[in-house]
Amino acid sequence: MLLGLIPSRRLLSIRRSLIQCRSVSSANTGRKAAVDRVLSAFRSICGEDCVSLGEAIREQHGKDESVHKCRPPDVVVFPRCLEEVSSLAKVCHDHNLPIIPFGTGTGLEGGVGAVKGGVCFSLRNMEQILDLHQEDFDVTVEPGVTRKTLNAYIRDTGLWFPVDPGADASLCGMAATSASGTNAVRYGTMRENVMNLEVVLSNGTVIHTAGKGRRPRKTSAGYNLTNLFVGSEGTLGIITKTTLRLYGIPESMVSAVCSFPSVQAAVDSTVQILQAGVPIARIEFLDDVMIDACNKFSSLSYPVTPTLFLEFHGSERSLEEQVATAEEITQSNEGSDFQWAQDAETRNRLWKARHDAWYAAQALRPGCKAYSTDVCVPLSRLPQIIVETKKDLLESRLTGPIAGHVGDGNFHCLMVVDPNDPDELHRVHLFTERLARRALAMDGTCTGEHGVGLGKRTLLSEEVGPLAIQVMQGLKDSLDPKNLMNPGKVLLKGEL
Repeated sequence: MLLGLIPSRRLLSIRRSLIQCRSVSSANTGRKAAVDRVLSAFRSICGEDCVSLGEAIREQHGKDESVHKCRPPDVVVFPRCLEEVSSLAKVCHDHNLPIIPFGTGTGLEGGVGAVKGGVCFSLRNMEQILDLHQEDFDVTVEPGVTRKTLNAYIRDTGLWFPVDPGADASLCGMAATSASGTNAVRYGTMRENVMNLEVVLSNGTVIHTAGKGRRPRKTSAGYNLTNLFVGSEGTLGIITKTTLRLYGIPESMVSAVCSFPSVQAAVDSTVQILQAGVPIARIEFLDDVMIDACNKFSSLSYPVTPTLFLEFHGSERSLEEQVATAEEITQSNEGSDFQWAQDAETRNRLWKARHDAWYAAQALRPGCKAYSTDVCVPLSRLPQIIVETKKDLLESRLTGPIAGHVGDGNFHCLMVVDPNDPDELHRVHLFTERLARRALAMDGTCTGEHGVGLGKRTLLSEEVGPLAIQVMQGLKDSLDPKNLMNPGKVLLKGEL
């Protein structure tokens, strides 16, 4: 009897697949018809030159720096102001078209792929730096403004914006992904540095998360809507302005490189430096594989052992004390081969080597693609997870140099993979899931700064649990009831 049921079950399975395929095909056909109907409306809002159906443009806007495959939108629009963003969103809302915000495409978790097609809002033409208040240490920028552009613009004021993810990313995009980077141990992440946001919701409504034009240094008024949208990855609305904290450019800066006999010794030094109250600005860890890659790529000659890159900011007198304390601590942990750099040229060369780690890793295997995954754990668990991760990489026959913001317990594996090798891609996928679950088992998070995107949705559910996911989904349903804002990202509901 059971044998007789097997063909029937197979037929049912095939039938379900065919129904699903027809449903997807029907949805795609309906969406493309809707796009055709709204093109004239798009052109009337932002002009013929700001609407593109070109295949190359669509593919450019359907991928980021991750290994996730390109998922091009049906059309790309290039709004130039808030009013155009709002009007375009209203048209999309009325015709049930998905909306995917796009900044510079430097994300690492597939956050810009149009998994359900729709309309990509490329925000590069909104590039104004607005309302710089030098005396209040804040500035408001549009989404086309990048980190380097802002710092070049305000350099002569004696101010700077220190959050530095490495890539010259859009500042509004950095807010959307809750980015951070090498300076977070001193200056915090985007969560601590975004004061207010202007956001266009899926139906075109414009809100200001802290009140229009408001920029107090602190507030205890109402729900923290600003931090709700920071890290929302375009799934709740389109960020069209962000107001940021600025800082005084330090009087002096000193950088250093120090080698250690083990991962444990390097992390112990980090913890002790922080415990001593040294206001260190950057403290970065590179494992032996990563430092070897940097040596080769940047023509350096650092010892091929676990290494710390450090930077101190302050007055010349305070730096003397900071450096003396740090040097004493690192030497007590068998740190050696100190190389100090105070002049700007030497410091920039040192940190360029650190920021070029991505390209240095990729150069280990010419013709292959680099992919970075990150996790974050309590500092005390960092040595254990790095040692276990390096063992896993060897056993999995994978190339994955490690670099990390060790002062935060956050580190990256820069996977170098052959995109044409399905077996290797599968091994990378399994490795990244093991790494994330290893971090979760150590009371950490599946992502410290890259975000969830497409790649870590299941892991997010495991991290926060079903009740928290229900609350997140409730917020999403309230703000975006049609699930038009960057659908298929962060939360699993509604996935095709």
